[in-house]
Formats: sequence, C-alpha cells, structure tokens
Amino acid sequence: MSEGEHARLAKSALRKRLRQARRLHVAALDPRVRALVLMRPPAALLDLIPAGAAIGLYSAMPAEAPASGYARYFHEAGHPIALPAFAQPGDAMAFRRWDSPYLDELLEPGPFGSAQPLTGAELIEPEVLFIPLVGFTEDGGRLGQGGGHYDRWLAAHPNASAIGLAWDCQLIDDLPRETHDMPLTAVVTPTRLYGPFARGHYDNA
Repeated sequence: MSEGEHARLAKSALRKRLRQARRLHVAALDPRVRALVLMRPPAALLDLIPAGAAIGLYSAMPAEAPASGYARYFHEAGHPIALPAFAQPGDAMAFRRWDSPYLDELLEPGPFGSAQPLTGAELIEPEVLFIPLVGFTEDGGRLGQGGGHYDRWLAAHPNASAIGLAWDCQLIDDLPRETHDMPLTAVVTPTRLYGPFARGHYDNA
C-alpha cells in the first residue's frame, strides 16, 4: 500500500470516529447553550482581520459548529459576507455575496445540501475564510469532509487567512497529512483559540 493510500484510509477511519463524537457532543448540549456559542470572535483574532475585509463563512450542516453568529457580527461591523456556492457538484467552489445574514430568503439549496446565496449574487473572493471541519490539531492541521474543495480554493488563493470553527471534542493529537492539505491560521472553539497568537481560554466566543 502506498503512503497516499494509507493516509486516505486513516483519514476515512478518523472521519467516522470524529463525526460520531461530534454528533454525540451536539446532541448532549442544552439547546439554549448551543444557541449562544460562537457569537463574537475573540479579540486576539479580530486584531488580525483588516477593516472591511471580505469574510467567507458557511451554512452549517447538522452537528457542525455554527457560523451564523459570526456572519451577523461581521455584517454589522461592515464586512462583506460570502458563502460557498456551486452550480453543480463537480464545479470548483466559488463564493457569492450574502447581502444580509438576517435574510434566509437570499439563500437557496446547494447541490451538497447546504444553503448558498442565490445564483445571481455577486461573486467575491474572501480575504478571511472561516471553515468547517471534522477534526483539527493544535498546530492548524484540518480534517475536512474529504471533497477537497477548501484545500483547492486555498491553494489558489494563498493570501487568504483560513480559520477553522469547531467544537472542542474535534481536537485530536495528530492526523495523517498529504501534500495537498492546506493548514489553518487558527481554530476557534467555544472555549479556546488555537494558533500562534492564541491566549488560551476566552469569554467572548
């Protein structure tokens, strides 16, 4: 078995285990608590985001860390907000503007089951990209869904900052890495900020 095949098999096993852990974690959360997490980015992270920078986020699938609080926060701070958009499943990932994160009617179902901006919405290239994940390491390693969409987009946009949003249960000590895997600048959970500028626990996630 080649090194690449071994890494892909190891990733597949990790995804299965971490998705189950994530589902159990979210199911055990009080809905009132879940509704209040990840509402405002920590100050150490905000210091790195230029004023008016275009912000890429995502429409969370069941059990993924929510991104809607950040969408509203950055929208109110004057940042353009964009979400991933696909015309067809095989297309490269693009980002279209979501004019208001308070208006779900500006979204439509995408080919992968998540909501995306309407087809005619403006195309945007985010300068800061908040990314969902299945697992992560303290040094910025990310285990995604396996489609490679974010890795390819980040490889084509090397100046964009990539920040993961996750539940604390998704932290792992290590994960198999391949040459196309793009590292994260930071990861935010409801209790911690991981990254070279992190200050440990914080109160305003």
